[in-house]
Amino acid sequence: MFMGEYQHSIDEKGRLIIPSKFRDGLGDTFVITRGLDQCLFVYPMEEWTLLENKLKSLPFTRADARAFTRLLFSGATECILDKQGRVTLPANLRSHALLEKDCIVIGVSNRVEIWSASQWQHYFEQSGDSFNEIAEKIVDFDL
Repeated sequence: MFMGEYQHSIDEKGRLIIPSKFRDGLGDTFVITRGLDQCLFVYPMEEWTLLENKLKSLPFTRADARAFTRLLFSGATECILDKQGRVTLPANLRSHALLEKDCIVIGVSNRVEIWSASQWQHYFEQSGDSFNEIAEKIVDFDL
C-alpha cells in the first residue's frame, strides 16, 4: 500500500526522485501514465496488469470506453529507477501534468501519483474544503 506525501524536484534532464518508501512497492519495473485531474499515475506491474484486464472487459463498442483506454495506454510508459532512485519522465507526460520543477509525489493505496506542486496545492485547497461532503457521498460504499 502506498501512502504519504513527499516533495521533490524535476532536474534539467526530466528526472524525478521517487520517494524511498515507494521504491520497493513499485518494484524493478513499473508503469507511468496520464492520470486524472492533471496528474500522473504510477502503477506497479501487478496493479497495471489488473487494470489492463479490467479495461479489456469494457465494451469496445462504447465510445467513452475506447477513448479512456486509448488515452490511458497511449500515454503509458514502462519505467525503471536509476541507481539514485530517479525516473525519467517523458516530455508528453510532464506536459500533461504541467510538471516543470517542484512536484508532489503521493501514495494513493494501490498507486502513486505525481503532481505539479502548484496543481496539488490548488486541488488540495478545493477538495480539502469539501472533505466532509465527499465522505458523506461515499459512505454508501460500505467503508
